[in-house]
Amino acid sequence: MSTTSAPREDFDETPIARRSTANGFWRRARRSPTFIAGASITGMIVLLALLAPVISPYAPDHQDLYNILSGFSHKHLLGTDQLGRDELSRLLWAARTDLQVGFIAVIFPFLFGSLLGTLTGYFGGWFDNIVMRVVDVVIAFPFYVFVIGLVFVVGEGTKGIYIAFAVVDWVIYARAVRSTTLVVRESDYVAAARGGGLTNVRILWRHVLPNTITQAVVYVMNDIVLAIVAVVTLGYLGLGIQPPTPDWGSMISDGQPFLTTRWELATLPGIAVALTGLGLSLLGDGLADALRPQS
Repeated sequence: MSTTSAPREDFDETPIARRSTANGFWRRARRSPTFIAGASITGMIVLLALLAPVISPYAPDHQDLYNILSGFSHKHLLGTDQLGRDELSRLLWAARTDLQVGFIAVIFPFLFGSLLGTLTGYFGGWFDNIVMRVVDVVIAFPFYVFVIGLVFVVGEGTKGIYIAFAVVDWVIYARAVRSTTLVVRESDYVAAARGGGLTNVRILWRHVLPNTITQAVVYVMNDIVLAIVAVVTLGYLGLGIQPPTPDWGSMISDGQPFLTTRWELATLPGIAVALTGLGLSLLGDGLADALRPQS
């Protein structure tokens, strides 16, 4: 007599199975140099950003008019800019600003795109065709050109950035999750769930989505990098975070005229952006390795 194996998620509902899955993830994560490096770099930057109000020597808009464009000193460890503002303090507060905007900007695209990709991949038909045509249209435009154009229309600042990412960024999640869902919906455990009389909503929530969301979670790390780079680019162009709020992009723009005399004004924010991108990219690769099922 033939037997049908139960869906994997049915076993995952037990506390023992959940602990086993979590232990397997952390065991693979600890053995991944990429995950450890990414988590260390990202954790350090996030910690510095969170502690900015405590560890920064001065307020980000504090001006020392007697030390304009000063070099490294005990009073100002990284010097001051053309307005006498402490460079170290502004770097820390800018990290707080850019990371916050970067993380918030990807929340809606992640949730909406993942849900829509799961629904289109599972049900298919005319609904899938309509959504995929919209995805094709959005992807046809260069990402940064689309974002900058939307910010021009909506308005500069964080509001424009959030709306621009909500309109543009969800298509990447929808397309990636849809591809995974097309494979998952044909699997044996989904067929067994259908044969057991479960509704489509229950199958999607209990058996499909947990198996398709992993790829979207991994992509979130790279997407935050994309969001931060977009925020920095808009700040450099004067369309992003508006003064007096510190931002790495505006710091690079403000320091550019002084590259030959005070190179660190533009270089240090650029290094901060590069380190943040490196840490998040490594963390995303490490998560992919840790979440990948082992045979």
